[in-house]
Amino acid sequence: MRSKLPLLAGVLVLLLVNWSIVGKERQLREGRIVYLELAPVDPRSLMQGDYMALNYKLTNEIYAALPKDKDRHWRRDIVSADGKVVVGLDDRAVARFRRLENKQSLEKDEIVLRYRIRGGMLKFATNGYFFQEGQGKRYESARFGQFRVAPDGELLLASLHDKGLHKLGSD
Repeated sequence: MRSKLPLLAGVLVLLLVNWSIVGKERQLREGRIVYLELAPVDPRSLMQGDYMALNYKLTNEIYAALPKDKDRHWRRDIVSADGKVVVGLDDRAVARFRRLENKQSLEKDEIVLRYRIRGGMLKFATNGYFFQEGQGKRYESARFGQFRVAPDGELLLASLHDKGLHKLGSD
């Protein structure tokens, strides 16, 4: 029986991993499309190959709306927290900050997005976009990330787009 326990545990882990993968693939296929305006930070990492470190305009607006203490610093309980933000979508599905989630009813053009704060840094789905070595020029004009949003507000980055929302990196 003891020799079967590690095998059973391994099978369970594989099932859970595959379940997660199937869920992410479904989200990439069926999730609501939302564009977040980017603020690219760093085009290269010598240790990891070519990638673009990503920041989002929405991040600064969320930081400004977070509760502050009497000295106008973030409260200590916000250094590591999860939250949700309500964004309005224009006719191109570009997200614009409306408010932090407060259980208020959503308007037709509003959706909720999840964010995480870890070590004082606000994060959405990803903070980097990796691409093949030598392909950096293709992504220099990136101004938006296209995300697929699950019903719970979880985001997955699908692609990068220029200011006209044209997909980058595809031939």
